[in-house]
Amino acid sequence: MHHFTIATVAEESADFRRVLWTGEKSQLVIMTIPPGGEIGDEVHEGIDQLLTFVSGVGEARVGGETREVRQGDLVAVPAGTRHNFVNTGVNPLVLYTVYGPPEHADGAVHRTKEEADRAEHAA
Repeated sequence: MHHFTIATVAEESADFRRVLWTGEKSQLVIMTIPPGGEIGDEVHEGIDQLLTFVSGVGEARVGGETREVRQGDLVAVPAGTRHNFVNTGVNPLVLYTVYGPPEHADGAVHRTKEEADRAEHAA
């Protein structure tokens, strides 16, 4: 069994992206987006994504729609849908996300967006 007090784990991580657990069909990842930062405009072909926001405020830009997100919100991004999440607040935007199937290397830790982008381009 893998057990996480997920909001606490997410809040305690300053990393842009940290893979916590990878299964055969899904993956759990925590993210911290700094003020003024963003995940970056992207599309995951064949991968659904659920994002749950732990703290901070931001914008969800999904499939041409924009909505504010804050603590307790969950956004579902169907496979093949263009999306981006932007921190519009003064504090970090902290979230956890589930990918199905997995998207990132098991155990991957990217301390910054730039480090994450380099790792994705190298794959």
